Amino acid sequence: MNDVSDAAFGRDADDRLFSPGVRAALAGFAVDGDTGALEAAAAVRTAARALDQLRSRGTDNRGLSPGALDILIRVAGREAGTNVKDLAASAGVSSRNVTGLVDTLERAGLAERVPDTRDRRSVLVRITPDGRTWLEDFRRPSQAAMAAVFRGFTPEEMAVLRHLCLRLVENHQHLARYLEDR
Repeated sequence: MNDVSDAAFGRDADDRLFSPGVRAALAGFAVDGDTGALEAAAAVRTAARALDQLRSRGTDNRGLSPGALDILIRVAGREAGTNVKDLAASAGVSSRNVTGLVDTLERAGLAERVPDTRDRRSVLVRITPDGRTWLEDFRRPSQAAMAAVFRGFTPEEMAVLRHLCLRLVENHQHLARYLEDR
C-alpha cells in the first residue's frame, strides 16, 4: 500500500481508477463500508509520494534537497531578496527550517545573505548568479518530467486537480483552527 512504483490499479463502474489493495484494506475500517473519503486520502498520499520521489530524484542528482530547491525557487522570484520570515510563511515551514536551508544554499554558492538597506537590523536572502544558472539547468529536465507525469491531462483537468488539492489544504486549515479553539 506504500510503494508508489508497484501500485496496481483497477477501474470502477464509472471507468475511474482505484486501488483494489487500498479498497480491500480500508473496507473493514470504514464506517458503514463507505471507503470514498479514505480511498481519496490514500490516493492523494500516493500521488504526493510519487511526485516527491520524482522531485527527490531530480534534486539529489544535483546536490540539493527538495526543500532547498523550493526555497531557491522562492528566492529567485524576488529580485531584491526576501527575509527568512517571509520565506518561511510562503513555504509553510518554520523560520528555523528555512534558516538551515538557506545555510545549505549559501554553502553551495546558490544564495547569499545581504543587509537589508531599508532596515539595518534585517538580513535578506538573495539568489546568486550561480543560483540562477543552477535553476536554469534544472528547469528543462524538470519541465520534461512534469510533462510526462501529467501526460494526457487537459488544462481543465489540471486546473480542477489544483483546485481540489488546494480545497483539501483549505479544509485542513479550517479544521486545525477549529481544533485549536477547542
